[in-house]
Amino acid sequence: MSTDTQTYASQHYGPLANDYVQSTVHSSGIDLDLIEHHIAGRGLGTVLDLGCGGGHVSYRAAPLVRGVVACDITQTMLDAVHVEAQKRGLRNITTCQAAAEKLPFPTASFDAVLCRFTAHHWLDLEAGLREARRVLKPDHPAIFVDVTAPANTLADSWLQTIELLRDLSHVRDYSVHEWVSALERTGFSFSGIKHHILQMEFSSWTSRSKTPNRRKDIIHEIQKKSPEFIQNYFSIKDNGDFNLKVSSFILE
Repeated sequence: MSTDTQTYASQHYGPLANDYVQSTVHSSGIDLDLIEHHIAGRGLGTVLDLGCGGGHVSYRAAPLVRGVVACDITQTMLDAVHVEAQKRGLRNITTCQAAAEKLPFPTASFDAVLCRFTAHHWLDLEAGLREARRVLKPDHPAIFVDVTAPANTLADSWLQTIELLRDLSHVRDYSVHEWVSALERTGFSFSGIKHHILQMEFSSWTSRSKTPNRRKDIIHEIQKKSPEFIQNYFSIKDNGDFNLKVSSFILE
């Protein structure tokens, strides 16, 4: 990730930090339950929350492991995570500012790597995955969770368009096939993949990212004029609410 891109992403998310800490979408979900299930009772030492955002993976993981390093490119986000962790009495969470593509940790530093709703912002997916694999101890678990794009080309184009209009730091929601291929090329071994549908409330989805009204209007216009196939695929409602597919890639 270039310095210019790092600066842009950091500046973009800096003012949004508290919104992501308080986000209902990010603070709950069956994917968080899945992460908790896969790390509980394993006696793990230090785990990495890669691209921690509002820190919700860190808060779930902290009571189950010796320590958590919450890593993100945005220092303001990390500051908000630190404050929230202290409020919750989670003293074993530390923070580190870094891009996923260039992690400042020695090889085989972590007992687990956990990554949720962040890879779609990385400029180079495989570079980030290679770094995640490098800092993970051999034969230890990793879980990557993200919105996944449809295999259908039209639906994929539609999704990337509204994501970028909503958030200019968006790079790409990858398809399941793209994820599997990238993970295999970067040395991960699969244990399983879980999918679920995430219902997006348009008003909170756009307010959390501070999307300007003019771009909200464009998204609504695209939704209204989309073909029936798109309307049905994403379950688009009159108020703009819609569904996204989320995939959890479980690696051992």
